Amino acid sequence: MTSKMFVDILLAIVGAALVIIGADKLTDGSVALARRFHIPELVIGLTIVAFGTSLPEFIVSLMASIHHSSALSIGNIVGSNLFNTLMIVGCSAMVCPIVVSKSTVSKDIPLTVLASIVFPALAMDAFFSQSSGGDVLSRGDGIVLLGFFAIFMAYTFSLTKGDKVTPTNEAVAGPSMPVWQIALYLVLGLAGLVIGGKLFVNGASGIARSLGVSEAVIGLTLVAGGTSLPELATSVIAARKGQSAMAIGNVVGSNLFNVFWILGCCSCITPLPVVGIAWTDFALLLFSSLLFWIFARTSLRVVRWEGFLLVACYVAYISYLISQV
Repeated sequence: MTSKMFVDILLAIVGAALVIIGADKLTDGSVALARRFHIPELVIGLTIVAFGTSLPEFIVSLMASIHHSSALSIGNIVGSNLFNTLMIVGCSAMVCPIVVSKSTVSKDIPLTVLASIVFPALAMDAFFSQSSGGDVLSRGDGIVLLGFFAIFMAYTFSLTKGDKVTPTNEAVAGPSMPVWQIALYLVLGLAGLVIGGKLFVNGASGIARSLGVSEAVIGLTLVAGGTSLPELATSVIAARKGQSAMAIGNVVGSNLFNVFWILGCCSCITPLPVVGIAWTDFALLLFSSLLFWIFARTSLRVVRWEGFLLVACYVAYISYLISQV
């Protein structure tokens, strides 16, 4: 083992540890914030937690797009959303069956399905146009994505105008946390997630590149998994603590942030050529969202065997990608 690979492995281990610790503190702080201000946990998951855990994806995709590595940037988003829907929901359900509200099934999860349709639709010219410059997410596409993001945020904040005390909030009622401690947990949690995610990505990407793996595959697998570690840790820990709304809101919010906000911002800054991403990747992105929706609709919960099936789908997808290298 070379010294560089040893350093990369060490970075990945330290990054993973920071992510897990940060996720635990962020979850505690976010739940306390929801209780103190009587805000539904789903809203906290869709906004504060989702934005915080999506920061690694944003940083990686933004830097990749600036350095003209669009395959890594777009691959990171596609891979992260697949990881969120299949691996995170699956692992969370395997830890503890996830209860899903009727509102989430009828309004929130369909938004992830919409994102899985809008993204490939805007990139469709990349697959049908053979002319030079056709394979690109343009600045106009970025404006459209940001428009969808604005609609999503308006809808999310409209949730606070309704019933602000949810069954989940009542279930976790307990001693209130001081404001200073809530702020400290949120700041430390987000810092741990961002720094840990970045360290993990740097280490994992260094290992992958030393093995000669392409940027697209790195983005779809190692970088996507690394930047999604915050979502994984946050949702699994939230599920273990009985915070189903937080776990689901984190996944849904992160998927929407990834497509509408991150891709929207990146493509507005610099057009992103859509290269290295196959139709099979986009098809699985839509399939995973639909499968998640179906599981949630059946009994308003995602049970352990359904979680196992979601994880199995992701493992099969990664195995397929590896077989194509």
